[in-house]
Amino acid sequence: MDEDEFRRWSRRAADWGVDYRASLRDRPVRAQTKPGEIAATIAAAPPERGDGMEAAFRDFEADILPGMTHWQHPRFFAYFPANAAPASVVAEQLVTAMAAQCMLWQTSPAATELETKMLDWLRQALGLPEGFSGVIQDSASSATLAAVLTMRERALAWRGNVEGLANLPPVRIYCSDQVHTSVDRAIWVAGIGAQNLVRIPVTGHMRAMDPKDLEAAIRADTQDGFVPAGIVASVGGTSVGGTDDIEAVAEIARRHRLYLHVDAAWAGSAMICPEFRHFWAGVEQADSVVFNPHKWLGAQFDCSAHFVRAPEDLVRTLAIRPDYLLTHGRDGIINYSEWSVPLGRRFRALKIWFLLRVYGLEGLRAMIRNHVAWSAELAGRIEVDPDFEIVTRPMLSLFTFRHRAPAGVDADRHNLDLLEAINDDGRIYLTQTRVDGHVAIRFQAGSFETTRDDVLGAYDVIRDCAGRL
Repeated sequence: MDEDEFRRWSRRAADWGVDYRASLRDRPVRAQTKPGEIAATIAAAPPERGDGMEAAFRDFEADILPGMTHWQHPRFFAYFPANAAPASVVAEQLVTAMAAQCMLWQTSPAATELETKMLDWLRQALGLPEGFSGVIQDSASSATLAAVLTMRERALAWRGNVEGLANLPPVRIYCSDQVHTSVDRAIWVAGIGAQNLVRIPVTGHMRAMDPKDLEAAIRADTQDGFVPAGIVASVGGTSVGGTDDIEAVAEIARRHRLYLHVDAAWAGSAMICPEFRHFWAGVEQADSVVFNPHKWLGAQFDCSAHFVRAPEDLVRTLAIRPDYLLTHGRDGIINYSEWSVPLGRRFRALKIWFLLRVYGLEGLRAMIRNHVAWSAELAGRIEVDPDFEIVTRPMLSLFTFRHRAPAGVDADRHNLDLLEAINDDGRIYLTQTRVDGHVAIRFQAGSFETTRDDVLGAYDVIRDCAGRL
């Protein structure tokens, strides 16, 4: 591909992207293909000679696009959003064109220095105090793994990485059953073992772990010869928005000298609105905090903000410094590859800079406030319908509900059938969870382009599909 072709196809791809985003309301939200249908259109072996861009682009539209679920669709109400605001998309186009590997300060000084500034901008936006430093991880899963590894090393007096875990006392990590499964994976990868992840029962409408049970578990483990290492607290858990009492948990962590990591991957974006910060009161006492600007804030995936109070502990846990990675003659620089598990790093800070410069905090606050208000309005409409019940009330813009099954029909099966009918209909996209052992349907408003009509229109779709069962 020569320079002229590169220019022509870059422009065509950019134009296609704008047209694609403009067409989303006319497309079904979830892919309507059957398993294997897309694979059947792809050749069994790679071509010996290139087909050229025209053929590749044509087949992309004909064969690949039909199998895509449209995460930027304004009626995507499933999981949590993976927003890509237009300004963020443009920033990613620039990042892709430069194709820099930003593992060290010297491999792109601007990437490192902008990352430092952007994490401080986000810290201020969230109301976190000075003293927190930040790094951009690819996802909250990576941030949680880094936190768990740091918990482990600190509790073992930094012996785990050197000696291995075989001859050291087992460490214990504490959380509720509302945390994301990334915590389980972090425990596995860190070599701690699933049996040493202690789940504390939850109570109340916020589904928070009981501080008394947490303290009792820590004391019992200490007496039994385990080494309590840390606590993972949740703010806005994936299932129904489970949120721990961070202040109470932080007091226990401080009393027992445990590392406290707060996972606010989704809900953290809402903390740019001061009126929502009561949900994580006490967060300033945490050792680390993670939230994903790529969920609700509008930064294109992947982009996870990981704040730490003691970056030296994180670096001591993760950094390896062979001679070929040293930057000679430069003192006081940050190499962010020492703050994360992967060595390689993308230039993720640029999309945050564009996002905040273009929309400003007030523009982003307005979006989040609207989503919360519209979701509450929809929940209220469902609640007064005698054919439905609200299972968990809105936590920010997330709530769950059920349709009342006819007599003699299994309620769980009935609601799973309803969910499948809704998603096959194509107008909206929802997902399921289990609450107290029974199926509930999740609704979460968060798409960057969604409107009040999109959110409230979901009620009509849900009613229509329930009526057709």
